[in-house]
Amino acid sequence: MTETRIPLAGVVGHPVAHSKSPRLHGHWLRSLGLRGYYVPMDVAPGDLETVIRTLPKAGFVGLNVTIPHKERVLEIADLVTDRATLIGAANTLIFRKDGKVHADNTDGYGFIESLRQGAPGWDPRAGPAVVLGAGGAARAIVSALRDAGVPEIILCNRTRARADALKQEFGTRIRVEDWVQAGNVLEQAATVVNTTSLGMVGHPELRVPLDGLRRGTVVCDLVYAPLQTRLLRVAAEMGCITVDGLGMLIHQAIPGFERWFGMRPEVDQATREALL
Repeated sequence: MTETRIPLAGVVGHPVAHSKSPRLHGHWLRSLGLRGYYVPMDVAPGDLETVIRTLPKAGFVGLNVTIPHKERVLEIADLVTDRATLIGAANTLIFRKDGKVHADNTDGYGFIESLRQGAPGWDPRAGPAVVLGAGGAARAIVSALRDAGVPEIILCNRTRARADALKQEFGTRIRVEDWVQAGNVLEQAATVVNTTSLGMVGHPELRVPLDGLRRGTVVCDLVYAPLQTRLLRVAAEMGCITVDGLGMLIHQAIPGFERWFGMRPEVDQATREALL
């Protein structure tokens, strides 16, 4: 009698040593008592398609995808979800039994779930959302907020042309304001999201004036190193409800894990501690 193959998954990036995904998936595999392994793989862009086409033959059931491969995998995949197409990037690959590679983007799902867990009672219809940044992460956040029913999304980016391009794609509920106005529009916001790298270790601080924040506003920073950014620290002092970036990292991983290993993991304090 032949033994069933142990499922393998992993994350591809270049570089990839910084990724917390192996620690997260390893924690879930151990806590759920599942057979399986999750490995980080540093893959150069020129080798990406060869690696993706070869891994299923070695027992891999799927991959997470990180920088700089999230756009390129859309060209390699056989099937791409509508949301990955709209966002223009994929972070999750599923290797199907029929040999096809299925690409999805779970960043928006992870963001909304982290808001719901970190800010219980969050109501997307409570008022406008201010989104800082217009890069790849912002595309996923804008898409998710729009789908959740946020009435207006105010977009501020250091390069206005990128924000204008997002408005062209995502439609009438998007309003673009110049970066210098970011502090002024905060007072209109029910939800504020920083999707930029400002405030991250090794990057400049987010210098947007924060005195317009109102008590009860939900403020989320996608940065998770450090966990408490200046934005979150000041927002908490002003009576806002703050959500750190670790929640999105955890929740975006759930759909892939469930598809690859057959069980849905719980998000609890032990999960956060495994990453910290």
